[in-house]
Amino acid sequence: MAQRKQQRSRLRRRPSPRSPWWSRAGRQEILDLRLCDLGLRIEDTHLAVLVERLYTELDERGLRLHPHTWFASDWFSPDGVPGIAIPFYLAHPRLIRMERRMMLEVEGEGDRECMRLLRHEAGHALCTAFRLHYRRKWREIFGPMSSPYPESYRPKTRSRDYVVHLDWWYAQAHPAEDFAETFAVWLTPHSRWRSRYQGWPALTKLEYVDRLMNSIRGRSAIVRSRRQIEPISRQRITLREYYAEKQERFGADRPEFYDRDLQRLFGHGDPEAPTAASFLRSHRRRIRESVSRWTGEYQYTIDQVLRQMINRSRELQLRLEFDDEDTLYEATVMVAVQSTRYLHRFPHRIQV
Repeated sequence: MAQRKQQRSRLRRRPSPRSPWWSRAGRQEILDLRLCDLGLRIEDTHLAVLVERLYTELDERGLRLHPHTWFASDWFSPDGVPGIAIPFYLAHPRLIRMERRMMLEVEGEGDRECMRLLRHEAGHALCTAFRLHYRRKWREIFGPMSSPYPESYRPKTRSRDYVVHLDWWYAQAHPAEDFAETFAVWLTPHSRWRSRYQGWPALTKLEYVDRLMNSIRGRSAIVRSRRQIEPISRQRITLREYYAEKQERFGADRPEFYDRDLQRLFGHGDPEAPTAASFLRSHRRRIRESVSRWTGEYQYTIDQVLRQMINRSRELQLRLEFDDEDTLYEATVMVAVQSTRYLHRFPHRIQV
């Protein structure tokens, strides 16, 4: 334990690595760069400290597993390998900006969001390392791991059978995700899961995970593979090819879902007028609460739609054209309609 504390101390004191040459390159130049030529290592980035934080949380629970990590093209924990792949774009601010420009959002940006995902993936890694999904009680609680992953799912936003950790009620996607999400809530420091989920059927899952983790406390992993699956060091595609494939996979037309209504309400007129993004952001809470009262939808659902509309308004460079109060009323109606349409039109895609 003392050795681990010394290692964490060294990580905190480590000087920032020298910026790679491509961090100063133009966008087109970076897009033509191959993933394998980025020259990224987790230990050279701020993510090393977050990984150590995850290890500390596992240590404090008595779990003898430190999932190894590597840079890949996405977040995942492979079957048969108790490790965690972290998307390469989180390695450097220049790559984060590129991801945001190409995909409109950055999954895992910021220490808090990154830790949420690390805890989730650690749940997968732990399940693999100790073969937990082979246990009869695990299957009774979460369902068979052999269930096929659907290409998409439509979440039950009012269900209390699942914990809520990552966005879009991800625990509902598959038994493996249900366990990983439940484990992440259990692992999160100061989560107060007993009181937070009091009265929810999901509490039964959390209590089972609590007993299950106590049963493997201090035990060595059964599966110890240190393989790295699909590391970017072996991916010879360019960033341009990577984003072309990613935009196609997640639906390049998805951001345009709101365009017609946004352009009807806002415009490109007076360059001195407030931006549509800033207008929606400043009234975000008021809109969210009003729509929730009208529709009965959870505020969380509405806030997800609002976030995407704000991002899209910024991309379209829209500005306020009409009176604030009139615009606020129209915007509230628009969000109410879109919140209902969104969940029915776009079943949520699984990211394995």
